[in-house]
Amino acid sequence: MRSFPVAPHLHTGGSLRPLVIATRGSRLALWQAGHIQRLLAREYTRPVELLAIKTRGDRLRQIPLAGAGDKGLFVREIEDALLESRADLAVHSLKDVPVELRDGLTLGPVPRRGDEKDVLVSFAFAGLSALPAGARVGTSSPRREVQLLARRPDLVILPLRGNLDTRLRKLEAGECDAAVLAAAGLDRLGLLVPHRESLDPPAFLPAPGQGALGLEFRADREDLPPLLAFLNHEPSRLRAEAERAFLAGLGLGCQAPAAAWAVLDQDSPARHASLTLEGLLASTDGKTLWRRQRRGPAKLARQIGLDLAEEIKAAAGLAPSLSL
Repeated sequence: MRSFPVAPHLHTGGSLRPLVIATRGSRLALWQAGHIQRLLAREYTRPVELLAIKTRGDRLRQIPLAGAGDKGLFVREIEDALLESRADLAVHSLKDVPVELRDGLTLGPVPRRGDEKDVLVSFAFAGLSALPAGARVGTSSPRREVQLLARRPDLVILPLRGNLDTRLRKLEAGECDAAVLAAAGLDRLGLLVPHRESLDPPAFLPAPGQGALGLEFRADREDLPPLLAFLNHEPSRLRAEAERAFLAGLGLGCQAPAAAWAVLDQDSPARHASLTLEGLLASTDGKTLWRRQRRGPAKLARQIGLDLAEEIKAAAGLAPSLSL
């Protein structure tokens, strides 16, 4: 176990104050931040504490995400804590982090990614094909909605907000017949549902960065990148970089009807691998879906994502500088 050297201004009264990780207060967010806390504690002797913060997205649980204004919906108050030096590091679900970061902030290493897939869960029905005509499926994600309706246009999509425990309680109470959730969240909390069907890509594409964690901190914290470097999993970082670049190239937010899924043909050495990126964009009414695929060297992950975005925008009849 190593000591955790830091900038001189982080010493208080001659002693080293704890490293503070800011996070949302949901059970899943606390698990994710606690996971990084445990990895740091295993590597260094410096104490690490969690700071739970309620975000605007947590407060607006009755409003559909698509209508809440999604830029930084689940991260802004946490980023405020970083910028005000109330926290040293933030741990986010990477899919919630805007592709354009606020001035003065940066993203660090990407730890090993969890399961990126979506799953359909139900207390009564075995899977998507087993749902009766007109079945009610809960999700507040436009991306999930358009892909569900593309396969089952008879379904009724209902908004479903709240943390994982809340959504599962609503499902069990019969507010909907099934729900689409992220596999990684269920796995991390060990939550079980009688029926769980994996919606595998490329048939059903996840959100860019889904299943990965985003480590964010102030750009002027030169002490943190070398100390956090051991957390980086290069295949996960390259895949997330391609997916987020695709979203950035589209010029859309985290709640847009867009999806991306990158895979490498080998994990090690990752930067010498080939990367395949599958992207999807839906029209604003959800009735038209454009899908394209692009492949190239993994070391060019960002450029692959940007190029695929331009290809899909061209297919959708959008000028390079415009978006839906």
